[in-house]
Amino acid sequence: MLVDLSNENFQKETESGLKLVDFYTTWCKFCTNQEKILKDLSDNGFWIGRLDCDKFPEIARKHGITGFPSFILFKNGRIEAQFTGYHDKSQLLNRLTMHI
Repeated sequence: MLVDLSNENFQKETESGLKLVDFYTTWCKFCTNQEKILKDLSDNGFWIGRLDCDKFPEIARKHGITGFPSFILFKNGRIEAQFTGYHDKSQLLNRLTMHI
């Protein structure tokens, strides 16, 4: 299951464990296509959160998000990796397994 993030739950959801956060917008075609891959990964045991940057721009600004989709991999609340752009399933798996 993909976790919808907001101002209310972003900090709590990302403060422990390995968490991949997708920063997206609803008008971004790449973001829409990326969602299918993220859903597949989350259905296979990876925790993935999604933040709609149009609804919560202050969180996006705080993390320096300027392009979509963008990803931040948190490990126990600290940023482990940050990358931008559409990624296929194998690319995302490679990035995640490097930090497990």
